[in-house]
Amino acid sequence: MNNAITEKCSKLWKLPKKTLIYGLLVLLAAFALGRCTSAPQHETALVEEAKTQWWTCSMHPQIHLPHPGKCPICGMDLIPLETGSGADNPRELTVSPSAAALMKLETSPVERKFVPTEVRMVGKVDYDETRTAYIAARMPGRLDRLFVDYTGVQVKTGDHMASIYSPELLSAQQELLQAIQSVKALQNSDSSIVRDVSQSTVKAVREKLRLWGLTPEQIQEIEAHGTPVDHVTLYSPVGGIVIQKNAQEGSYVKTGDRIYTVADLSRVWVKLEAYESDLPWLRYGQKVTFTTEAWPGETFEGTIAFIDPVLNAATRTVNVRVNVDNPEMKMKPGMFVSAVAHPLVAEDGKVVNPSLAGKWICPMHPEVVKDISGTCDICGMALVTAEELGYVTPDATNAPLVIPASAPLITGTRAVVYVEVPDREQPTYEGREIVLGPKAGNFYILHSGLKEGERVVTQGAFKLDAELQIHAKPSMMSVAQSAESMEHGATGGEQPEKLNKLTK
Repeated sequence: MNNAITEKCSKLWKLPKKTLIYGLLVLLAAFALGRCTSAPQHETALVEEAKTQWWTCSMHPQIHLPHPGKCPICGMDLIPLETGSGADNPRELTVSPSAAALMKLETSPVERKFVPTEVRMVGKVDYDETRTAYIAARMPGRLDRLFVDYTGVQVKTGDHMASIYSPELLSAQQELLQAIQSVKALQNSDSSIVRDVSQSTVKAVREKLRLWGLTPEQIQEIEAHGTPVDHVTLYSPVGGIVIQKNAQEGSYVKTGDRIYTVADLSRVWVKLEAYESDLPWLRYGQKVTFTTEAWPGETFEGTIAFIDPVLNAATRTVNVRVNVDNPEMKMKPGMFVSAVAHPLVAEDGKVVNPSLAGKWICPMHPEVVKDISGTCDICGMALVTAEELGYVTPDATNAPLVIPASAPLITGTRAVVYVEVPDREQPTYEGREIVLGPKAGNFYILHSGLKEGERVVTQGAFKLDAELQIHAKPSMMSVAQSAESMEHGATGGEQPEKLNKLTK
């Protein structure tokens, strides 16, 4: 073979010089032409390489591979990764109108308004402590007769309750009769001092008997007959229901021992339990409606008269007391009730109540409401303004900034909403972290993060968030800083190469 090559080379060298030079020029031209035609092809290859389609996993959006296949983590089929707009803002996402229609995206404006809410509570009916009276022995003695001998009896003011025998009462009556005889005997006395002392003794004994529970009629009867009575009848000072009987006939009682407990049920207390999250919406003097199982379909109303300042550590609730008028005696102590308060919420946790605008309220009796300052007709305490109790008048300046409750995506301590970007050719949405206040009904009160008039996505926000996750952009599951590091770090460069090697 070497001999053949040598023979051909020797033949070429034997050709004329012009022919040899011409051949070399032809070879150089062919080589240059080949270089020129291959350059565009090389550049086209580079462009195609730059436009390489990347593939990702719908379950693990951090996976970026330059070819289809299986996810190296979960084994799912990879899907093509489309490069969306919004490169300047990693939280922006632009979708086509058809995609937006398929997502069924709906938006609502961020607005200022007073939002109604409902605070639901449960509890039971109880006695009104301010309308409960005790019938006690005002003198030591023996109960020879109990006219009310069982609990549950309804009594009126002045009804006879018991008959008591007391030796001390007999002594006091005899002292009264002797003082009256002394006054009669000293009528013609020349000493005015002695007559005044006798008159004072009579008054003192009468007052003693009155303090022991004898009525003026009973005292006059003793004086008229001139002989002491051995038994005295005790009368009820209030009307109501006898809820306790603490003594039996024939038993001896000491001064102060309780015999009966009488409760006036014309007004009762409803003791409710409110969760601590509902406390911002409850106010003293607020109206509450409730229902009972005994009277289905009928709604009753009361007024909040007390909110316990101490939280129950066991139930994580706060006791709320409601005063309820009970003229028809439908409310029975022990009944279970389901109550609802309907506050109208303003900003800073205040409650709007137009009926209390400019009013003065008693801090002990919420039913006492006046147009001017003064004192309570019941307890004499100084009235306070409704504003001091947390009420405000409806004014556009104190309306809170609210968004629908379906707008935010809440994950732990973060809340993300998607805001519609205005003046774009295609539907564009921006993810934004916000600070939420308490939830009021179907709305969240907003602290910061949005402005009035911006439109937030109220339906389909989770679909937008999932799309951002597929594009490995910041979403509800990641913050902006970590997403940027993912884009410029291992997720965007080194990690796909490692995974590519693993799949080959």
